Amino acid sequence: MADLVEGLDFRPTYGIPVLIGLLIPIVFSSSPKIADTTLRRKYQVLQLLTLIGAIFGAKLVILMGDLLWPWVPLTSWWTVVTSGRSVVGGFLFGFLTAEVAKPLLNYPLPSNDHFARTLCFSVAVGRVGCWLSGCCMGMPWEGPLAWHDAHGVGHIPIQAMEGLFHVMCGLVFTFGLSRGWWVGRMFAVYMFSYGLYRFLTEFLRETPKVWEGFSVYQGFCVALMLAGAISYALKSKSTVVSAFR
Repeated sequence: MADLVEGLDFRPTYGIPVLIGLLIPIVFSSSPKIADTTLRRKYQVLQLLTLIGAIFGAKLVILMGDLLWPWVPLTSWWTVVTSGRSVVGGFLFGFLTAEVAKPLLNYPLPSNDHFARTLCFSVAVGRVGCWLSGCCMGMPWEGPLAWHDAHGVGHIPIQAMEGLFHVMCGLVFTFGLSRGWWVGRMFAVYMFSYGLYRFLTEFLRETPKVWEGFSVYQGFCVALMLAGAISYALKSKSTVVSAFR
């Protein structure tokens, strides 16, 4: 289950990697590389709205997936602040927010493939924080490379496995950018791939299984895969404008 922080205690093993992960898309943002000033400003606004949507989704899905809200009442709404964040929820709601905001902003450019590549490494660094602090644990397991908690119980190193998955996605996308793969569709590929990966590995996680061995997270994984597949099908290479370099 996701780690629930007591109060506002700051744990460097978790907070520092997560902070670095959040800074990676900002430091390596593609917005300065958009030649048109108006489009660059619209892209920056779009980024901000996407971030807000992602934070909302990350919180909502963690509350539903780990704490089973609203079926189980929260003991305190302070839990909303102190709970963790779901990558699945962040991806799904960040994407939906961006797609709704684009026509409202009259933003004509396709999805930023460079951002999708950068996000892979951002999430991977964040998973280092999960691994070091012991949140998002795998099922009990005493096999090779088991991660041991504070009580000495071995667990499947699911955090490290997922971090490796995102690094591999980042490397594939880096190569794909140089070869023109999935132009304007890279984030769609990322969403579908991660949704499928997370759905399958959810069986190895210590999350509440609410129905026949399935978790709430897996329902959101299906939604993430559908969003990725639909987005991929709708986006055509002919719509791509060479604004990102």
